Amino acid sequence: MIQIIPAIDIINGQCVRLTQGDYDQKRVYDKDPVEMAQKYQDEGFQRLHVVDLDGAKSGAPKHLALVEQMAAKTNLTIDYGGGIKTAAQVQSVLDAGATMANIGSLAVKQPEVFKSWLQQFGADKILLASDVKGEKIAINAWQDESEVSIYDFITDFIPSGLNQFFCTDVSKDGLLQGVALDLYQNLRERFPEMTIIASGGVASMQDIEALDKAGIDGVIVGKAIYENRISLEELKAYA
Repeated sequence: MIQIIPAIDIINGQCVRLTQGDYDQKRVYDKDPVEMAQKYQDEGFQRLHVVDLDGAKSGAPKHLALVEQMAAKTNLTIDYGGGIKTAAQVQSVLDAGATMANIGSLAVKQPEVFKSWLQQFGADKILLASDVKGEKIAINAWQDESEVSIYDFITDFIPSGLNQFFCTDVSKDGLLQGVALDLYQNLRERFPEMTIIASGGVASMQDIEALDKAGIDGVIVGKAIYENRISLEELKAYA
């Protein structure tokens, strides 16, 4: 059964959601991230996806203190990303209580460094964040499409131990218009042994049911929860 992974995106210590990664299309939800994490645990969820948007913008993690509080006050498996550029920062994320560090742009720009981290920290501690447009890796804060296919991108890291990744179709993210089901079906077929997590566009339980049927391991759900498009009660069946 697919696992629901609620998302908490943080700017200035608050829960927010962006539309298609655009900081100018930001909506602040007046909720404390630590309280939200506790609520998700209380509702029966076991994982949490935390995105430090301030860190992503500045190039260094900014909200590790919040991660420490989340880890101290819940038993959630936390994956955390945003601005991680060095091995020391990966270690600081793990030391703060996150189970996994999400690595995105660095894996695109410095793949050899990313491969070394897989080996240094272990593949269970590193979650690759891959953004795509039209099955090609998206770069430069999602504005551009590279010439690298998502399939070649993932394949390149397998010899170094990669065994898990999440993939965001940036044309869908934050729009509440449904998921890129064909993309995830193709990824599942291409990488049958990999842990694959879908991200972006979830708008209804039908999206989640379709991903589950496609054999996807997990799905990150953010805006649909905040906008009450999907209730936590409905999601609990997959928690």
